Amino acid sequence: MKVTASDADDPTYGSSAKVVYSVMDGEKIFTVDRNEGIIMTAVADLDRETQDRYELVVKATDMAGQMGGLSGSTTVTIVITDVNDNPPRFPQKMYQFSVSEGAAVGTPVGRIIATDADMGENTDMSYLIKEEGDLFKVTTDVETQEAIVSIKKPLDFESKRTHNVVVEAVNKHVDPRFVDLGSFRDQTIVRVSVSDIDEPPIFQPADGTIMEVQEDTKVGALVGVISARDPDVKNKHVRFSIDRTTDQEMIFHIDPDSGAITLGKVLDRETAGWHNITVRAVETENHTMASHSAVSIRILDVNDNPPELATPYEASICEDAKPGQLIHTISVVDKDEPQSGHRFYFTLAPEGSSNRHFTLWDVKDNTAGIRTQRSGFNRHEQNVYFLPILVVDSGPPSLSSTGTLTIHVCGCDPEGAIQSCNATAYSMSAALSPGALIALLVCILILIVLVLLILTLKRHRKGQRMAEDEEDMRDNVIKYNDEGGGEQDTQAYDMSALRNLYDFPEAKSCDSGPDIRSLPQWIQANRVGGGAEGAAAAADFSLFKGYIRKKVEQADADLSVPPYDSFQTYAFEGNSSPALSLSSIHTMSTTSEQDFSYLSDWGPRFRQLAGYYAPANPEEEGS
Repeated sequence: MKVTASDADDPTYGSSAKVVYSVMDGEKIFTVDRNEGIIMTAVADLDRETQDRYELVVKATDMAGQMGGLSGSTTVTIVITDVNDNPPRFPQKMYQFSVSEGAAVGTPVGRIIATDADMGENTDMSYLIKEEGDLFKVTTDVETQEAIVSIKKPLDFESKRTHNVVVEAVNKHVDPRFVDLGSFRDQTIVRVSVSDIDEPPIFQPADGTIMEVQEDTKVGALVGVISARDPDVKNKHVRFSIDRTTDQEMIFHIDPDSGAITLGKVLDRETAGWHNITVRAVETENHTMASHSAVSIRILDVNDNPPELATPYEASICEDAKPGQLIHTISVVDKDEPQSGHRFYFTLAPEGSSNRHFTLWDVKDNTAGIRTQRSGFNRHEQNVYFLPILVVDSGPPSLSSTGTLTIHVCGCDPEGAIQSCNATAYSMSAALSPGALIALLVCILILIVLVLLILTLKRHRKGQRMAEDEEDMRDNVIKYNDEGGGEQDTQAYDMSALRNLYDFPEAKSCDSGPDIRSLPQWIQANRVGGGAEGAAAAADFSLFKGYIRKKVEQADADLSVPPYDSFQTYAFEGNSSPALSLSSIHTMSTTSEQDFSYLSDWGPRFRQLAGYYAPANPEEEGS
């Protein structure tokens, strides 16, 4: 930097105002220009790490520094900035840590740190693993600049108990000006000791086992052997078992000591081509130490299923078919899957070898064609032919089966299109599209809904009619709770309500007989009366019969009444009853000529009544 001092003297007067600069005695690091006041370094390569701050006293003297000159001084503070001129250094050349062999991958083993005398970003560093990098890894904590050593792969005490991990620290920001000072990196050794724990058995191979067995293998035969061992130093005995959740049908068994898997049931590749089971290995002395391994067993095919026609084939030919015409092509299916592939052979079955109508042509691609052998078929003579076909596979051993091809003879048009044959109905039904079937079902459903709706409406109407009838009957019942004084007592209640209740319109006709409204007269026959009076009384009953018959005829002819049976009540007892009313005690004073002497003959209960109606003596009347 540059310092400047001022002098108030007149600069034109001699050298009184001429100032020169100097540093205090004993300063060896910095100097100052005598005339300009510029401060400069006196030595090269300052070391901030040794001293990062200096206080320099600069003196200014007038009179050009001559004797008698005046002086002044100031203090200049100089701060040394950092450069990356120091490599990282580990405080120790070896670090020791211990970890269990059962520690999971990613578990931290320990932390180490390298120091750097620099400051700021010049201390940023990264860590690398130079040896044992396959089992361990190192990361850098950006806040503390520490190296974190962690497990990269599982450790095994039995394989290697101590690991020497070489860790290297490297500066991130290297200054090229100081490369010649040496390498800006440092290394240390991290010794990791692995401690032993009790581990579960290990299967060999560890990623599972694949076995193969023929599907015709007998029960009890050996399928394969699975191996597992205790990885600990003691190498304890291991026992095997099958997880039955993966083999519920108990198709396989395993020897608990040797691990030999045997067959427990007959196999069928066509039912299941693979069986995946889980084998469990456990230490004999510690059952908590257990491990599992997947075992896949492939069932190898043997030829135990004969070939069969792919479908129940049916074919149709025209009556005018020509010889050699291809009728149909057939194929077969076989549940077996030989490694060399299928190869089928077609021939006519022995019972069809004498056939003179059709021939079988083996196409050599596992299909066969049926051709006509003659012409001139007549469906009226024979409309259906059954052709037995024998199919043989390539084995070994060779298996065969016989299928039947049904051939229908049909009538065709000149262009060869089938017009009619016995299979027409079958073809039409088979050709019915799904849309047509759905439409048919919808129509049937609509008809069923309509029928149910009609029945519901009829039942509802019938219920309404019955309710109306019951309501009418209730409305037509008129109840009287008063007794009244008899028929002569017209003030007690009005009889017109009962008489008008069944007021039907009468038919006006000259020959309709007596008036319907005039009730038949009751003529009491004498208790001792002659035959003429009895006949008159019998004739009076015919009036009631005629009255009722007339009412029935009117009800039958009336269109406004319901067309079913109706209950009608006739509450008429007739007019001018000769007995008059029995409820009035004044009846004994009546002028009626009726003789009531017969009441005394009705027994003790009517004696009191007979006394009321007995004829009075002239003496009593006079008195």
